[in-house]
Amino acid sequence: MAEPLKIKLSIANRVYPLTIAPSQEEGLRKAAKKIEGMIGQFEQNYSVRDKQDVLAMCALQFAAQVEQKSLDKAYVNEEVEDKLKALNQLLSEHI
Repeated sequence: MAEPLKIKLSIANRVYPLTIAPSQEEGLRKAAKKIEGMIGQFEQNYSVRDKQDVLAMCALQFAAQVEQKSLDKAYVNEEVEDKLKALNQLLSEHI
């Protein structure tokens, strides 16, 4: 098992020291970069000055994306299941 890695991430002008598994580093750095980009967009588009409000909107947007992907996946799974049932029915009729 790899040694824990100590990194520092900067989000909303604050530095967060973390001790993580080396395998997590890339994902955390990408996530911090995405958050910083989203903060910039919110501040530019909505002239929001309070970092708390901006971070809340970022959290909401990320959570909404996760939920939407979950809903989309459930829809696709249902659609695939329906098609498999139809295919199974066709095969049963021809056997």
